[in-house]
Amino acid sequence: MTYSVAVAGASGYVGGELIRLILNHPDLELRTVTAHSNAGQKLSSVHPQFAHLGHDLVETTPSKLNGHDVVFLALPHTQSAAIAGELDAVGLVLDCGADFRLESTKRWEEFYQTKHAGAWNYGLPELTLADGGKQRGRLASVQAIAVPGCNVTAVTLSLAPLITADLIETDDIVANLTVGTSGAGKSSKVELSSSEMSENLKAYAVGGVHRHVPEIMQNLEKAGAVDPKITFTPVLAPVSRGILAVTSAKIKASPEKLTEALQDAYHDESFIDLLTDSLPETASVTGSNRVQISHSFDPSGRITVICAIDNLVKGTAGAAIQSMNIALGLVEQTGLNQTGIRP
Repeated sequence: MTYSVAVAGASGYVGGELIRLILNHPDLELRTVTAHSNAGQKLSSVHPQFAHLGHDLVETTPSKLNGHDVVFLALPHTQSAAIAGELDAVGLVLDCGADFRLESTKRWEEFYQTKHAGAWNYGLPELTLADGGKQRGRLASVQAIAVPGCNVTAVTLSLAPLITADLIETDDIVANLTVGTSGAGKSSKVELSSSEMSENLKAYAVGGVHRHVPEIMQNLEKAGAVDPKITFTPVLAPVSRGILAVTSAKIKASPEKLTEALQDAYHDESFIDLLTDSLPETASVTGSNRVQISHSFDPSGRITVICAIDNLVKGTAGAAIQSMNIALGLVEQTGLNQTGIRP
């Protein structure tokens, strides 16, 4: 079966990455691409690599999206909820924004200052859960999926198995992330001028105010943490894409048990590579849905977990395709076999 697909917000970074992956998927047919300010232009005007498609960007409206088998919403945060409520003739909707990620109304209103639209099924298949299962088991045959935040994915995959096995303290987690500029989005309020970012690193959203903090907390709680506390600091780097997360926590058991917990959780995961003889690098996962993870211990009694992902693939668009495959009953790896593009 071939599934008809629409991408709303196709002119952005995530929209472009979704299109690239959709074209590589044997069971998907891209029929509609929408935009806001770029509506009426050729898709190639914002993504020249797709000139061969001949698609026009149309206005983002329910009428343009209804009637498709799959709709990907790659819209700015807080803009998906309104249009999603009018998609009554779509088989599966995947939101790549934040609108449906948080289950807590209080947390949503604190960090986004808008009305909470509710929570959808969460699209991080590898997330270990306190009940012993994984989030993958909650995605089969669903009709709506909230795709995780990119920083959230890196931190969650670093720590969740250790929390589920009750092997680390969760009241003093420290996560420092180096993030490519595309992680802030094309319309970001963060200053990303070439003159300022050239040969420069720039911290932003420090002091617990980053919007991914409540989502990280939610995932750690799903993994089994009670009242977790985290210091989360993102740093923009002068690279276009990629996240390198360095996360640490106090250990409660022997290093051997922590190593075993990570191996047990991820040894059969198609997209997660546990490194033992080298450290993760963003260049090694660029363009792919892969995750590289390594860990080490130090005399202070802490574990340090290093995780590298491509923020546009495993961090967003790839996670959306992976979750879509599960929901539609397809082989989970379909369309995601790219080995990456080392710059």
